[in-house]
Amino acid sequence: MPGAALVATADTSRIEAPVTLKAYLMCAFAAFGGILFGYDSGYISSVMGMRYFITLFSKDQNATAISSSRKSLITSILSAGTFFGALAASDMADYCGRRTTVMIGCFIFAVGVSLQTASTYTNLLVGGRLVAGLGVGFVSAIIILYMSEIAPRKVRGSIVAGYQFSINVGILLASSIDYATQNLDSTASYRIPIGIQMLWALILGGGLFFLPESPRFFVRKGKLDEAAHVLSRVRGQPVESEYIQNELSEIVANYKYELEVVPQGSYLASWFNCFKGGLSNPASNLRRTILGTSLQMMQQFTGINFIFYFGTTFFQQLGTISNPFFISLITALVNVCATPISFYTVERFGRRPIMLVGAIGMVICQFIVAITGTVDGSSKAAVSSMIAFICIYIFFFGCTWGPGPWILVGEVFNLPIRARGIGLSTASNWFWNCIIAVITPYLVDGDKANLGAKIFYLWGGLCITCVVYTYYLVPETKGLSLEQIDRMFEESTPRTSSKWVPHSTFSADMGFVKREGSVSEVEEVKNTEV
Repeated sequence: MPGAALVATADTSRIEAPVTLKAYLMCAFAAFGGILFGYDSGYISSVMGMRYFITLFSKDQNATAISSSRKSLITSILSAGTFFGALAASDMADYCGRRTTVMIGCFIFAVGVSLQTASTYTNLLVGGRLVAGLGVGFVSAIIILYMSEIAPRKVRGSIVAGYQFSINVGILLASSIDYATQNLDSTASYRIPIGIQMLWALILGGGLFFLPESPRFFVRKGKLDEAAHVLSRVRGQPVESEYIQNELSEIVANYKYELEVVPQGSYLASWFNCFKGGLSNPASNLRRTILGTSLQMMQQFTGINFIFYFGTTFFQQLGTISNPFFISLITALVNVCATPISFYTVERFGRRPIMLVGAIGMVICQFIVAITGTVDGSSKAAVSSMIAFICIYIFFFGCTWGPGPWILVGEVFNLPIRARGIGLSTASNWFWNCIIAVITPYLVDGDKANLGAKIFYLWGGLCITCVVYTYYLVPETKGLSLEQIDRMFEESTPRTSSKWVPHSTFSADMGFVKREGSVSEVEEVKNTEV
């Protein structure tokens, strides 16, 4: 943008202002978007176990359970919608902005909730979940993008972990409301849990009107003045502050560098850019896209959504549990209590260590559950032991693999492909989410494969792959700016990334400042255009 002036520094410690309470509060509100994701995913487990819902939607007064095929369809269709929503949202986020895209997602979600609330038969319920899924796809992909781009680097992991915490709170709220309405002998038993989701969409969509757009979106559009004003607002510093000018200069320089390496081109070319660079180049766009999509795949391979999608009906099948709705509520509570631990550990110990520990802990718990269920799955003592280790397994997930992939996905992509990269990664989450939701009832239900608790052998085996995956492929991004992470990919490997330290800035390398310059020797660069 002609007339914009940038200053820059080669000092890597002075490219971002100190963290302020205002930045925390902005990101914390944005994290509220996880409520939509968690609640819509969580309410269906207990609703499908409600007596009134079973008889109404089965059209059989003697039915005792929803059929495997219907259960599979009702559960998985949400994930199908979110898959396409996440992909579509990435285009919209680059065209009309991160914040606007999330607000559009809230509107679409509200339409889907309305259809679900009105439903008294399967087709309308499925259609409503599909539409709501599109909205959740918008929100789940772009909220992570938005938070990662406005969060201060020193606390970005903790703040993005707040998104996972909101997901877990949403699941807990869904379980609590399901528990309260389970015995109502009317459509209110399921309409209340479904309809209350309208409130979450209203709060998030309305609140976003008062939050700023991402500064990196304005840099993409060449609107440097707007980018500077937004940085000033989220960092709590005046526009002319050295901190603001340095951070803006670094964002611009990194963006210009990436455009030189991989030009954008046409619409299709911009999508193909996500797959350029080759597997041998650790900093290539292809490697980043594979990392982002596989991170979300591995999160689903932990088996956590088996508990939150089918937990109530699974606990009913164990036979000795008097109130499976209450057990589902307990598992949701454990998940909520575990996640805040990651607010500290993800910045104190880093992403790699906690995800390694979490995967190992889940493997142990899952095999204990599987072995106990195989040897003696009918006694009260055995079932109590299984439930205890399921809760420990959820605890390990909640403070490690729950927030970890979301944090990393928001960090590993460079600016030219960030929206599409996060969209593809989120779509991967929902694709594998959908696959698991489709096949699990056929694996577990008594009239099908009847694996029962033996399903945990599968989850345990997949968690072993999570251990290997983390050790060899997950980089350490703690404490780095998004632009520094870009440089780290070029100069280290995942196993050596924790030892990498920034030694220069993009703004210095791109000629915005003398490389030998200090803060007092900063030069001003005028008429800089993106």
